Amino acid sequence: MSIKSHIRTIPHYPHEGIMFRDITTLLKDPVGLRATIEEITQRYRSKKIDKVIGIESRGFIIGAPVAYALGAGFVPIRKQGKLPAETIGCDYQLEYGCDKVEIHVDAIDKGDRVLLIDDLIATGGTMEASIKLVQEMGGKIIECCFVIDLPDVGGSTRLRQQGHQLYSLCSFDD
Repeated sequence: MSIKSHIRTIPHYPHEGIMFRDITTLLKDPVGLRATIEEITQRYRSKKIDKVIGIESRGFIIGAPVAYALGAGFVPIRKQGKLPAETIGCDYQLEYGCDKVEIHVDAIDKGDRVLLIDDLIATGGTMEASIKLVQEMGGKIIECCFVIDLPDVGGSTRLRQQGHQLYSLCSFDD
């Protein structure tokens, strides 16, 4: 089963020249969804993960079942103002401005072994901010996992150059 073959490409969305990689076609397919969760889970089964962190919002869809399968806790990282309790946050740059992600202050214990999950890596800004939050809280990042890598955009290269371990199930070169 090819995970990549279950991902739909939508040309010129949300802007002219963008090839949007849509995982909803992967998620709606029971075989595709199961293969995605099982492949990720298999990779981390022996890594003793304490917390799986899902990045808003598609990272929640993949991260929660992976956490369950690994016997780990699940922690959401959300856009600013979406979490109800006390948070810490980190700003990051977008193509068209800046944004902020936040995590609850009690979400990670010092020394927790953490797996970060998102649907794709493009520029890497959201993941980089998420990494900073986990490190600030004393978590040990085991790896950053994605369904899709868009290597031509440069985020995965930049994060690897910073010393982070990354894994993706498939990649699309534009």
